[in-house]
Amino acid sequence: MIYLDNSATSYPKPDVVYDYMNSFYKEHGVSPGRAGYDAGIETGEVLTDCRRLLTKMFNGGTDERRLTFSYNATDSLNILIQGLARKGGHVITTMLEHNSVLRPLYHLEQAGIIEVTYLPFDEAGYVHPDDFKKAIKPNTNLVVCTQCSNVIGTVQPIKEIGKVCKEHGLTFIVDGSQGAGAVVMDMIDYNVDAYAFTGHKCLMGPTGIGGSYVREGVEVVQTRFGGTGVRSAQRSHLEEYPYRLEAGTINMLGISGLYAGAKWVLEHGIENIHAQEMKLWKRLRDGIRDVEGVIVYCATTTENQNPVLSINIKGFESIDVGTMLDVDYNIACRTGLQCAPMVHERIGTLPIDGTVRLSIGAFNTEADIDACIEAVKEIASLKN
Repeated sequence: MIYLDNSATSYPKPDVVYDYMNSFYKEHGVSPGRAGYDAGIETGEVLTDCRRLLTKMFNGGTDERRLTFSYNATDSLNILIQGLARKGGHVITTMLEHNSVLRPLYHLEQAGIIEVTYLPFDEAGYVHPDDFKKAIKPNTNLVVCTQCSNVIGTVQPIKEIGKVCKEHGLTFIVDGSQGAGAVVMDMIDYNVDAYAFTGHKCLMGPTGIGGSYVREGVEVVQTRFGGTGVRSAQRSHLEEYPYRLEAGTINMLGISGLYAGAKWVLEHGIENIHAQEMKLWKRLRDGIRDVEGVIVYCATTTENQNPVLSINIKGFESIDVGTMLDVDYNIACRTGLQCAPMVHERIGTLPIDGTVRLSIGAFNTEADIDACIEAVKEIASLKN
């Protein structure tokens, strides 16, 4: 299989991830922070080390306890949005967002708790910082923006948007689902208050693990309560981090894989991995964009871009192209709306059936890309 669906989940993982998860769980498959025996202490050390590693990767600050874990980025975005939105407040977001942002905001809006402004992106796929400034109202208190689009791959000007937020005293949440491990995140320099990430994409970890980092001075209202293994006689849930946003037994198997994956990414270099992937992306884009009948969306430059390419072939529905790529050419990709309906509304692929998304990962080769180019050419030739 030629796997070009890395925006959904990176695959395969580095061997060290599989090996470490297996050995860790055999030797340390116990709960951290619940007992004083050796295995529990050693498990807790891995948990702390993973918090510390990711805090440093995102330059969140000096307190790794504010790096908390959840199921995935969607889970963390729900925690952050519901915990930082204020009744009667105004939230600014973009049409680039995934449903992990759109749906929590929609439900709060429908409940009459907040109002929301959705900023459009330009023809190249970028939102403009000045548009955030123009959208600010007296009751604006929160901005939510994706770091990278999961449909068209554009990397947004997070630093410039963060500057606007800081100047106007707005809390700034960034969805790093497609960014963490793919492009640099510097929370302090970019003035990002809360950063949500998932483990199973560019951080090379397994599914079912994600989290967020919340900067000091930003207090998320608690929406979950339960066991922490600490001060059990206290009736109220603990307010300090990490317990503030974590309840119950934590997913240590997922954290072990995330820890191994993040270390692998850092050892190979985020910039190095990204440069190799973008070299393949350019090869793919250049190989198909002039093919008769092929429509390529955005993809105007290799700058501020992730290795994600959305296309359509005239005369075919995207799902049919995906099926042919799979059945006839053994190429795995994603078709449809990719859980980001407003992107498709903006690029004109809604209400039709979205796009064919080809997303490149760390283990793809030039041979993979060349095979995909030839497959797209052959499919396009059937209608042209």
